[in-house]
Amino acid sequence: MPVDPTAAILMYFLMPVWLMVGVADWLCHKATHIERTSGANETVLHLMMFAEIGLPLLAAIFLDVNALIIGFMIVMFLLHEATAMWDVDYAVARRRVTPLEQHVHSFLEMIPLMALLLIIARHWPQFLALFGAGEETARLDLARKTPSLSPTYIVAVLAAASVVALLYVEELFRCLRAKRRVAFAMPKASG
Repeated sequence: MPVDPTAAILMYFLMPVWLMVGVADWLCHKATHIERTSGANETVLHLMMFAEIGLPLLAAIFLDVNALIIGFMIVMFLLHEATAMWDVDYAVARRRVTPLEQHVHSFLEMIPLMALLLIIARHWPQFLALFGAGEETARLDLARKTPSLSPTYIVAVLAAASVVALLYVEELFRCLRAKRRVAFAMPKASG
């Protein structure tokens, strides 16, 4: 277990909470029958948001965090926030977004922000260097993380994240199946 409390918070608190809240979000969508309301279009937005946070997660797991990686994480976080706004705007016009789901969404937005801030705190000189400040020169290379995280931790995180991703893929297929059923059930227009 890491001695640095920011690393421990990132790895053993924020990561599991983020994954559990992702499952809770999927359950909220299932409970409100997303496949009969907002459908596959909304699920594509969910998959986009998962990728917008998943890519920085992969960078943090496998790469040395420097100015380039921090900049990438900031851009992806902002893109995630824009997609989240698009998602909510789309969803509320087509289905009921319950207070519970709204609360789940607040976690899904704030956990990546907390993770980003903890990463910035752990790599403060490179964060400053990103903006031409501080005493370090901005490192803009892609290098493997040294020392690397434990293989057990990496496998556990990637396995858990894959399960959450597969839930959203299941949601997409459920929505596409429902759309197909509706299309086949519609009477053909006579000409």
